[in-house]
Amino acid sequence: MANTAQARKRARQAEATRQRNTSLKSSLRTAIKKVRKAIGAGDKVAATKELQAQQSVIDRIADKKIVHKNTASRSKARLAQAIKALP
Repeated sequence: MANTAQARKRARQAEATRQRNTSLKSSLRTAIKKVRKAIGAGDKVAATKELQAQQSVIDRIADKKIVHKNTASRSKARLAQAIKALP
């Protein structure tokens, strides 16, 4: 338990930051799932458009350092690779 005013404030700030980060990570996972769903449908054109729409979401979250930039880049690369493999 926080004993000083400073520690109480830091605890409040940490909780607010944790909630914000959790929300952003959730939106990242949702963005990836949307592209995977489009890939699963087998429509290459729709999957490509969905990836283009979700890339900005992925990059924005990486810019805020919620996930590492290499993690975001790896996710985008794997999604693009899966789209490229579609017939």
